[in-house]
Amino acid sequence: MSDKTFEEAIKRLDEITRLLESGEMPLDSSMKLFEEGTSLADFCNKALSEAEQKIIELTDIKKDETNETQ
Repeated sequence: MSDKTFEEAIKRLDEITRLLESGEMPLDSSMKLFEEGTSLADFCNKALSEAEQKIIELTDIKKDETNETQ
């Protein structure tokens, strides 16, 4: 999974969603796609959480720098 980018994972999730919503997949294939989708969703959630944390850290650093110069 680590070789996928966030954008690639989102694109694949979209594909999986369309396939599952079509209702034309056999049960076994649907279960495999659902499992893949769950893994991709976890990957995306982790990436978003890491990005959010980085933004918080950068914002805090910028606030500290601003406070020091005042």
